[in-house]
Amino acid sequence: MKAVQFAHPGDPEVLQLQEVPDPTPGPEDVLIEVKATTVNHLDLFQRAGSRPVNKLPFTPGLEAAGVVLQDANGFRAGEHVLTETAAEAKGGGGYAGKIAARASSLARIPEGVTFEQAVAIGLAGSTAWGGLFDVGHLKGGERVLIWAGSSGVGSLAIQFARHAGAWVATTASSAERAEALRKLGADEVINYRQQDLSKILQDKGGVNLVIELVSTTLQTSIEATAPDGRVVLIGNLGGKEATVDTQSWRLKRVSVIGGGMLHTSIQNVEHILQLVAEKAVTPLIARTFPIEQAAEAHRLLASGEPQGKIVLTHS
Repeated sequence: MKAVQFAHPGDPEVLQLQEVPDPTPGPEDVLIEVKATTVNHLDLFQRAGSRPVNKLPFTPGLEAAGVVLQDANGFRAGEHVLTETAAEAKGGGGYAGKIAARASSLARIPEGVTFEQAVAIGLAGSTAWGGLFDVGHLKGGERVLIWAGSSGVGSLAIQFARHAGAWVATTASSAERAEALRKLGADEVINYRQQDLSKILQDKGGVNLVIELVSTTLQTSIEATAPDGRVVLIGNLGGKEATVDTQSWRLKRVSVIGGGMLHTSIQNVEHILQLVAEKAVTPLIARTFPIEQAAEAHRLLASGEPQGKIVLTHS
């Protein structure tokens, strides 16, 4: 099979298409022909050498969507499936043409959902759902602030929260992005570079829940909450350190919760994919590249320009 790998850390050009042996499934695995995967920031960090990998050469790709190649462990040949843990599969990650993934990691993709849509849901959808509902316990009628609305996680969290009956605020860096986020269902879009986010939200009574994807903005998140609000720390797009006023935190009785490595259940992932099939949720895809252009896709993600997920497809 073909796989895009890197034999040593470096610039995007170290990503090379190679011929490698097909994976051999174990007794708990399902053999899958990969049709699509995504480019995530972790892929860039691993390729650059700032995050360790198990061994070299290394095949990146955290998630994968594809076709089951042979009957195994309750799955039938021809079924369309998604895994968020392609990096743990034999032959994987998702930059490989075939993987042998654990059956317990697979969600079935319903009719009407493309492979590209499925992987764009993937980890981002699992993380967004887990942050909002599994950890954040969002309920209909509550108010939620979702940072980085144009990100893969943020754009899906906006739609999930609206579908659940919540009032949604989010952040954007430009008028163009703000308009796109309103179309996704955001009730309030705040340009964090030009507007006082905490004042705007406090004037509306504060939010009950914050999905904190930036981390360096933690103090602003605390200021934006209503009393007894919850802040779920999911990402650190802005960095790993934040300075907070513990007095305001204490007096407002704000709960700050570390989300950990969020993965919701397979049942919830299949529910999300069904929402996509019903057109209640639309994953935001910034651009699609053939797997042979993985280096160009890495450069695009590093530029900070994409709005939504970058998808790589296998022919």
